[in-house]
Amino acid sequence: MLPIVLASSSPYRRQLIEKLGISFSTASPDIDESPQTGESPADLAKRLSENKAKALAADYPNHLIIGSDQVAELHGKPLGKPGNHQAATAQLQSASGHILHFHTGLALFNSQTGTLQYANATYTVKFRSLSDSQIESYLSREKPYDCAGSFKSEGLGIALFEYIRGDDPNSLIGLPLIELTRMLLNEGIDILGN
Repeated sequence: MLPIVLASSSPYRRQLIEKLGISFSTASPDIDESPQTGESPADLAKRLSENKAKALAADYPNHLIIGSDQVAELHGKPLGKPGNHQAATAQLQSASGHILHFHTGLALFNSQTGTLQYANATYTVKFRSLSDSQIESYLSREKPYDCAGSFKSEGLGIALFEYIRGDDPNSLIGLPLIELTRMLLNEGIDILGN
């Protein structure tokens, strides 16, 4: 069995993969995450996920490398990580009362064979109509400045929504585990096997 590397420094993705009970290491890929002109949010998630997985191939030549990236989409435009309170406030004000789509790209690259598997898990989120004081209260309590869309659905962010729709709630946090277990099985790793 090839060792597994998570191409991410995200503590959220690390916590998600730990739920599977498999041995893995982490490494941060150094890639440009800027959107390209005319690139759709779903295409951006795909490119970044694949580039993250492939970026570590030279350092991990006989590994299964997991690359994942999430892009939030509002009115057809990507929303990145806000980085600070002011940008997060603006993102949540824009999202208030609207539907966002979260595209979570997942790539599994076998650096030994050069095989790449890819899947996109999309989640739809309808935000409640939020007052400025509700937004301020949420941001001061959770500080989700490193999260696409300015919320943590696994925490207090769930109170921002009217509904969420998708196949795998883990994808909204940042790593589609249902797809990952399928990809690993394709590589001969059965999470439930002995």
